[in-house]
Amino acid sequence: MGTTSVNITAAEINKLRQQTGAGMMDCRKALVESNGDFEAAIDYLRKKGQKVAALRGDREAKEGVVIAKTTPDNKTGIIINVACETDFVSKNAEFVAFAQSIMDVAIAKNVKSVEELQSQPLDGATVADKVNDQVAKIGEKISVSRFERVESEGVAAYIHGAYRMGVLVGLNKNTPQALEAGKDVAMQIAAMNPVAVDPQSVPAETVERERAIVTEQISADPKMAGKPAEMIAKIADGKLNAFFKEQTLVAQSFVKDSSKSVADYLKSVSGDLKVTSFKRVALG
Repeated sequence: MGTTSVNITAAEINKLRQQTGAGMMDCRKALVESNGDFEAAIDYLRKKGQKVAALRGDREAKEGVVIAKTTPDNKTGIIINVACETDFVSKNAEFVAFAQSIMDVAIAKNVKSVEELQSQPLDGATVADKVNDQVAKIGEKISVSRFERVESEGVAAYIHGAYRMGVLVGLNKNTPQALEAGKDVAMQIAAMNPVAVDPQSVPAETVERERAIVTEQISADPKMAGKPAEMIAKIADGKLNAFFKEQTLVAQSFVKDSSKSVADYLKSVSGDLKVTSFKRVALG
């Protein structure tokens, strides 16, 4: 892959350093080897055994307000992130109220996309117009930067911190007990940031990416020199299983009671209670 023809700037190296915690020279080499591709550079550092922070979906919004809410029948949940540039604005009560007014429209109209939301009426104008009014008034870049939606038999919503993160959990039941359990699971998702509900629902590209990384790490170990490919593959499978246990929701230890997994907790609430899907949006 690597070629030195790509021009890597100091700003790019610094950005990769901040995102991964790796050293400056390592970051420069990773970017050169990856032709400036950030995701590939992160993988390169991981393959070389660098301790790299998990950076999945939390980089989109710098500041702003994240709100998660369900429709009155608890069958649909929506998360919106109304983004701004500074925490001074995001902590302003008027800005929070503005974000909540947009969410109220999203829920009342049960919108399916951010584009549909932008065109909805709000106080005699459209949501898009009202956002532009805020830009003019506050002097910061403001936008509805994230929109997520979950539809299921039951949906629980959870807002973490001072509107810093929103989580939706889809469930196969809509009873008060199921929805209460859904809130507990949403707190788990907020804290542990799983990649999927269970090993079966991990995207194939994530599985292959992790397999490539652990296989390369194992192969690079001097103790594994000359060992058959089957043995390396078996060790890689073991490491992948450990990854799934740490990174998929139902296999994780339940944060409120570490003696049981999330799957055990759901079973204790109701024998056939299942999480069907989830969404997590965080400022970062």
